[in-house]
Amino acid sequence: MLVSIGIPVRNGADRLEAAVRSVLAQDHADIEVVISDNDSTDDTEEVCRELARQDSRIAYYRQSRNLQVIGNFVEVLNRSRGEYFRWLGDDDILEPTYVSRSVEPFLDDDRLILVTSDMTYTAGDGSIHQPQYRGKGMLSDDPVDRLDELWDVVTTEHHGLDPLYGLMRRDRVAAVPRPLMIREDEVYATMLALTAPWGHVPEMLAHRNLRERRLTGIASALGVPRWTAHFATTLQFRAMYRALRITELSAEQRSRARGVLLRTYWRRQQQMLAHRSRKLARVVSLKG
Repeated sequence: MLVSIGIPVRNGADRLEAAVRSVLAQDHADIEVVISDNDSTDDTEEVCRELARQDSRIAYYRQSRNLQVIGNFVEVLNRSRGEYFRWLGDDDILEPTYVSRSVEPFLDDDRLILVTSDMTYTAGDGSIHQPQYRGKGMLSDDPVDRLDELWDVVTTEHHGLDPLYGLMRRDRVAAVPRPLMIREDEVYATMLALTAPWGHVPEMLAHRNLRERRLTGIASALGVPRWTAHFATTLQFRAMYRALRITELSAEQRSRARGVLLRTYWRRQQQMLAHRSRKLARVVSLKG
């Protein structure tokens, strides 16, 4: 079975090759690497063309204009041909067994829309975070149970689940639209949780590098108004409430789902206030 790994990139000439080679080194034979070069202004095109020349499993597409971040993510998904698909950051790394181990749960359970795995996360200061998810709630047939599990993990363990960097059934995921907004990844994850169960491989199979950016900088990268950064949480949860209306839920499930989102919204607001209080306390102590 063909597995597609999609790499959206812009100005990644100095970091892209290692990510691509980690895909080519998979022990699963039937692989394609789909690279969408988002109108890069560095040497990304030359790096990609040389890699594609060396290995026919690489399909390289250069965009003539900047599609912005979400547009480029959607581009690699649309260009992919595999039964299964995964997004990969242009500086992230997969272990050689990532694909073969992640495919296994799909073969055992045809309900699954995606399969996550444990991952390491390296911050800009070099510190490494290694969360481990061992829950079973995402396997539930009840979409609200899955929603509750997702948000319980997200709000208690940073990157405890990372569905946008899991292996997915390409055709089913392609039918779920990615919204264009700050924190769209969490809105998208919510929609995926409501769509179908998820599997998980409790092994460290991938490695991500995190780039810390202010919300206003994220707004610029997405191509959305900068003012939305000041209302990101409220706009995010409003989008998730709208998603409940277009998802096939019973009246009872929709009511429970609203309750989950309301509790999560207030938890997020409390976490934000606590974070701001700690920052203010540090500033005051420094001035003192």
